Amino acid sequence: MVEIGAVVALVILALIVVLAVMTSAIKIVLPYEQGIYMRLGRFMRILNQGVNFVAPLINQVVRLDLRTQVLDVPRQEVITKDNSPTNVDAIIYIKVIDPSKAFFQVTNYRTATIYLAQTTLRSLIGDMELDEVLSNRQKINLHLRDVLDEATDKWGVKVEGVEIREVDPAGKVKDAMEEQTSAERLRRAAILKADGSKRAAILSAEGEKRARILQAEGLRQAKILEAEGERLAIILRSQGDAQKLRIMSVGAQPLDSKALTVLSLETIKALGNGQATKIIFPFELTKLVEGVSQYLGIGRETPAREVSRPEEIERAVGKAVDVLGPIPTPEELHAELKALEQAMEDEKIEAEEIAEITKKATKKAQQEREYQG
Repeated sequence: MVEIGAVVALVILALIVVLAVMTSAIKIVLPYEQGIYMRLGRFMRILNQGVNFVAPLINQVVRLDLRTQVLDVPRQEVITKDNSPTNVDAIIYIKVIDPSKAFFQVTNYRTATIYLAQTTLRSLIGDMELDEVLSNRQKINLHLRDVLDEATDKWGVKVEGVEIREVDPAGKVKDAMEEQTSAERLRRAAILKADGSKRAAILSAEGEKRARILQAEGLRQAKILEAEGERLAIILRSQGDAQKLRIMSVGAQPLDSKALTVLSLETIKALGNGQATKIIFPFELTKLVEGVSQYLGIGRETPAREVSRPEEIERAVGKAVDVLGPIPTPEELHAELKALEQAMEDEKIEAEEIAEITKKATKKAQQEREYQG
């Protein structure tokens, strides 16, 4: 029984040893990995994904992840070109493309990449001013990526991207930047306010100028219309006086002393109808009337005769058109008046349009000043 138990134990032990040997000879590589196969301290080959058979017990397999890895560059203080202390950190995206180089050429490619990124970032930002660092992050990212990718190429590592995560100036520098920004905004506000005031003043002056021009134009039109009306009135009065004189000259031809006496009495009667309480007749009133009658071509000794024919009157005093001149008809006067009214209406419409434009411009300038304020 003892011998049988010993045999069974030996068989079990042998099976365990065989299983262990077979297990050490089988290496499974995941889809996103590659293995470094070494035997007795010597590099043999790269193991691809799946099941791989190697020499049992005397093999060493190191698996490397081929997926994109994210490395965090620790926060560090950097002095910029204009001596501004700034805290900067970044994120690096790397990928192993040659597992043999990544394992044999560098002790730890992750740590080496992070330290290289820190020193390169410090050198790069040290050659830039703070304003450039804050405004050119994309430029820093691209430059840093190119430098790191070139340096890590011999390690079998590719730098896919670099992103500056945070740029944090020192407290005093940040306070100075805030004061500078506030001063710049105040300067812009003052410039905008001054520009708005300037535009408003220009618009107001332009509107006042236009108003004065319109007022002067209105006065000119009014004076022209008044002068035209006065001219027309003088012409009409003169033509009326001419007609009166012509009628008197024609009607005075048959007058005799009796008719003149009647006219004199009518004149005295008209004087008596006035509001005056005292009427003073000149001493030579009779001679004055006689002189007037002689001026009209009739005296006391002039015998009465009939009115001359029109041809004789025209031959004596001239044609009516030459004496009176052209007399405008009511239709012509009405047409001229309508034309003047239309011109005044056009001027009024133009003045209202200009006033509306000036009002809108002033309102817009006021809104701009309120917005800037």
